Amino acid sequence: MKLYADLPSRRTTQIVGDLLLVVWLVVWIWLAAQVHHATERLAVPGRRIDSSAGDLAAQLHHAADSVGGLPVVGDDASRPFNGAGAAAGRLAQAGRSQVDAVDTLAFWLALATALVPILLVVAFYVPARVRFFRRAAAGQRLVDSAADLDLFALRALANQPLHVLARISDDPAGRWRERDAEVVRRLATLELADAGLAPPPTE
Repeated sequence: MKLYADLPSRRTTQIVGDLLLVVWLVVWIWLAAQVHHATERLAVPGRRIDSSAGDLAAQLHHAADSVGGLPVVGDDASRPFNGAGAAAGRLAQAGRSQVDAVDTLAFWLALATALVPILLVVAFYVPARVRFFRRAAAGQRLVDSAADLDLFALRALANQPLHVLARISDDPAGRWRERDAEVVRRLATLELADAGLAPPPTE
């Protein structure tokens, strides 16, 4: 696989583009982590409620057990403690539910913060890079020497704008049919440059 073009200017552009993509990914992942951390702070009250109410419920149930052991009045005396313990348990459960809701919100907010800008850039940048990989790899397999330039010259005649062809020759197609080596090489160089490849050395 050919990752970068042979031509220095295009290679530099590709390297800079790849580095900017990496920086873009790192920045948005870092921002997503900050969003997740900031959102998780909303769960702090819920965790405190869960901890405090849970401890209170445990102590009330323990007190109910202790009072329940008294003769005659034990059951009646423990009933309020059990009721209060149950209420404290429900309060602790509400705190846990709040924490779970905040955890879910933090996850999805962080995911959206990172994915949306990353996918937008990747959707435009990565396909272009993949097309370059495929085109450059195919071109490199087809051009090993100056004798292989004829195919690329023909593609240039079909693909390049007319004003670009006019700079090569007043009659580029005729010169190509006549196997004019200089014109063929210049035409092929245009097409190879589009594929990110440098022409082979002159034989």
